[in-house]
Amino acid sequence: MTYLLLSAAFLVVAAVIAVAGWRRGPRGHGRAVLLSALVLVALTIAFDSIMIATGLFDYADAHISGVRVGLAPLEDLAYPIAGVLLLSGLWNLMGARADAD
Repeated sequence: MTYLLLSAAFLVVAAVIAVAGWRRGPRGHGRAVLLSALVLVALTIAFDSIMIATGLFDYADAHISGVRVGLAPLEDLAYPIAGVLLLSGLWNLMGARADAD
C-alpha cells in the first residue's frame, strides 16, 4: 500500500465528517479552518524537512509519489489537513447535539 492511498483514505473520512458538520458551524468557520490548515501545513513542511535532513527518518521511494515539498513527501501533508477537517467537523457536530439538549 502506498502512502498516497493511505492518505486518500484519511482525507475522505475527514471530508465526509467535515461536510456533515459544515452547516452547523459558526460564522467565519471556513476562514478559521483554512487558516488552521495553512499554519499546520507550513509547520509540517518545516519540521518534517528538518527531521528528514537530520536523518531521524525517511520515506521509502517505492511507497511515495515522488513529489516533495521541501524534503517532505506530498502525502505527508494530508495528515494535518485531515486533522483540521476531522476535528472541526466533529466539533460542529458535537456542539449542535449539545445545543439540541
